[in-house]
Amino acid sequence: MNFKKILKIFSGAFAGLLIMAINSANAFTACQVTDVGGVDDKSFNQTAWKGVQDAVAKHGVESKLLESKAETDYEPHLNSMVSAGCDIIVAVGFMMGEATKNAAEAYPDTKFTIIDFAYAETLANVKGQVSATDQAAFLAGYLSAGVSKTGMVGTFGGINIPPVTAFMDGFAWGVKHYNKVKGTNVQVLGWDPDARDGLFTNNFDSLDDGRAFAQNLYDEGADIVLPVAGPVGLGSASLAAELGSDKLKIIGVDADMTMTDPTRKEVYLTSILKHMDVTTLSVIEEVKSGNFSGGVIVGTLENNGVGLAPYHSLANVVSSELAAEVEELRKGIISGSIVMNK
Repeated sequence: MNFKKILKIFSGAFAGLLIMAINSANAFTACQVTDVGGVDDKSFNQTAWKGVQDAVAKHGVESKLLESKAETDYEPHLNSMVSAGCDIIVAVGFMMGEATKNAAEAYPDTKFTIIDFAYAETLANVKGQVSATDQAAFLAGYLSAGVSKTGMVGTFGGINIPPVTAFMDGFAWGVKHYNKVKGTNVQVLGWDPDARDGLFTNNFDSLDDGRAFAQNLYDEGADIVLPVAGPVGLGSASLAAELGSDKLKIIGVDADMTMTDPTRKEVYLTSILKHMDVTTLSVIEEVKSGNFSGGVIVGTLENNGVGLAPYHSLANVVSSELAAEVEELRKGIISGSIVMNK
């Protein structure tokens, strides 16, 4: 092989390596640290990760994931993502609030976004993502009151924190509004929004607790139950599947549970949706375009950040009149003509 040919091959290889190095340097990486429960929790970890994967598909960004097994994993995982050179780090869950703040203050040049948390004082490198889930839950409460045959519905939470109790508040307010409009007395078991007192499993991972809490509410007369506890709710759905949806129906949370829990799709009356995938993708796009700023992004009924899933296989138990009323309530909340907690 002559010298010129060798030089040409070498030059081509060097150019290829140089291009690879440039592409690597220019690569944009979106990283996520989950809360406990794992990325396949059929809830907020999974929904947020969908937003990251949507960015991968839409913009060709790279992604990294670390799954927390315990609260002690939060800070080490966040620090690992900083060391990995992530352009944006998605921290999932209210429980990661302190750890994310510590990491953001320690690494002011790294950008973060946190699900279900808004800081009292704005951090320039953190975008909080919060959802007006009480708006969608209000619709679910009104719907449940209209569908219930026993005149009793129930709810329980995972941990008594604002992102959980917001669902429970809206649900109770929706039932109260139904009673006001219809002159009925449908009762809500498991949560008193005025006393701020109710039922909590104190975890987000025990399916046994989900089953037991739903059983207790069912035994007290509830024929519709809203579990606000991530994967715990799958235990409630399992009980409902055994009893039959004519006896016990479940309201899902975060994602459309007929899609994420298809083997028990017949028990879900609807799901209260938090489109964290939409807001997560939006924040990633802000960073990628150079338009990122600290503060808060709020998902509402108006911007499609929250909503109700279709009634799917249980549409037959929702009268056309009730469905129309729920739709009018949605419009009323958006316009401001409906005040939920009155």
